[in-house]
Formats: sequence, structure tokens, C-alpha cells
Amino acid sequence: MRTALVTGVAGQDGIYLARSLRASGMVVVGTVAPGFAADDPRRVYLGDVDLRPVDVRDGTALEALVAAVEPDEVYNLAALSSVGRSWEEPERTAATNAAPVEHLVAALLRLRARRGRDARLFQASSAEVHGTAADSPYARAKAAADEVVRAARAEHDLFAVCGVLHNHESPLRSPQFVTRKITLSAAEIALGRRASVSLGNLDVRRDWGFAGEYVEAMRLQLAHDVPLDLPLGTGRVHTLQDLLERAFEAAGLGQPGDRVVQDPALLRPSDTAAFVADPEPAAAALGWRARVGFDALVEHMVAVDLARLRTGVPAALDYLAPARITA
Repeated sequence: MRTALVTGVAGQDGIYLARSLRASGMVVVGTVAPGFAADDPRRVYLGDVDLRPVDVRDGTALEALVAAVEPDEVYNLAALSSVGRSWEEPERTAATNAAPVEHLVAALLRLRARRGRDARLFQASSAEVHGTAADSPYARAKAAADEVVRAARAEHDLFAVCGVLHNHESPLRSPQFVTRKITLSAAEIALGRRASVSLGNLDVRRDWGFAGEYVEAMRLQLAHDVPLDLPLGTGRVHTLQDLLERAFEAAGLGQPGDRVVQDPALLRPSDTAAFVADPEPAAAALGWRARVGFDALVEHMVAVDLARLRTGVPAALDYLAPARITA
């Protein structure tokens, strides 16, 4: 059986990817942060994944894991994924988002020398590296990781690719991200558990898609005949105001009105006004296009947040897939 190593397997993308890999019959080994609790709700999604507590900033431990597992595919998804938080923790962001890629490449080259065949590497890059906020610690770390991947490909002929991910969401997104903050707040307001939500810049424009689809594109990139770096997104753009209004409608609240408080303290030090992917390269090379529409995505996230609040169940397999596909 083929084996995949997924760093950051307990994150949003890691969960969706691990479940897809397992469904196809692959053995999945995934890293989790040391101290990942035995009663963590996310374990309901990872029951048949071999979880390994590894701090990806520990290069020696990461390389030892690759040597022990001997994976056929490696998906590097572990990251501090908040641009805002990266300004507060720039050194930790670099140590988590950039340095591990160097250790993974080194380990895979040694693995090639030992067993005589390549493992393939997927690096989760970000559209942020091309935006006007490219000077953020997050974007700089991601750009540095991308350079390591390209050098490994050019200098060592390693099958290594970057998926340049545009914003992708799901009910598994942490509430520290504004998308989930909005859907959870809409659900809480609808159930009378809060009166309003505080937000920053609502004019930000993004290409938002469903994370469960994006992991399929990751797999297709590694299965392709040649290593290609590709943008992954829907090609459609919406404002945060659009998302806010759709979430409130999905929760049965109508227009947000005075239930939204504008808070200047929530503005980022630097922010790219608009991001939209070109979906054609992935469509041409992989036959992949995002199918879950914006409205369906937001409705799904709100519906799951309502279910969580009503039942007290934080994680369930029923929460993963949207009820409908197109907008």
C-alpha cells in the first residue's frame, strides 16, 4: 500500500486531505502538535490516521519521521496560517512556515538515495505571496518555502510542487479567521446568544472556495506527469460584506444592520485589497475546477455552526460536506 505523510493533519486542509487519501486506500501518517489531546474533538475525523506528535520546527525530528515512514507522497500543510498573527510572531512564523520545507527536501533526497525512487512533495503556498501584503511575515515565509521547492526541482530533479492556494474555507476553519468568526457570530445572534459582531475592513475582496475541493487539486498536482506550480481558486471574487450578508441571510436574520460594529483595531497592518485566482491553468493541466459556489459554502458553514450550538457537538462527520454544490 502507498503511504502519504501529511504535516498539520489536524488542521482544516489536513483533515479533508487525510480523509480523501484514506478513501482511496492509502496509508496516512500525519503530524500533530505535541500535546494534541486524547479528547480533542478533531479526532472524530482522524480515526484511521496514524498520528505522530512532531513539532515541525524540530528539523531533526521531522527528518527522522520521513526516514521512518518512507512515504510515497508528502503534503506539507503545517503552518501558522494567520497573516494577522504573523505580525505578532514573525520568528515563529518563519520557523513554522519556511524552515521545515528545507528539512523535508533534505530528507526526501536521502530517501531517494536509499531506496532508489522518489517521493513527491506538495507545498501549500499562498496567494498572499503575490499580493500587496507580500511584506507580511506570513507571505515572506511562504515565499521562502516556495523558493526551496523550486530549487529542489531545478537542482535535484525532485518532484516537488507548490499549490498557490487562494482563500478556502469550511466548518473546520478556526473562529480566529474572519470567515468563521462571521458564520459563528451569525449563528449565535440567530439563537439569541449574542447581540452583535465586531469586524474590521469589510471592503476586502477575496476568491473564497470550499477546502474539501482544494485537497483534491493537491492530489491531482502530485499525480500529474510533470511537476507544475498552479494557482488554486474559483476565479470568482466577493467582498467580506458579501460574506457577512450571506451569513446573516443563511441564519434567518436578514440584513446585518446595526448588529455589526466596525472596529479599527481589527484592521491588519497591511492588507491586499483583492485576490482572485486564474482557474484556467489548473483546469487545463488537471481537469480541476471548484464546484461549490460561494453561497453554498457560506450556507454550509452557518448551518454547521447552528448545529454545533444547538446540539453541543463540536465535531461530527455530517459537518464535512455541504448540502448543495452550486451557488
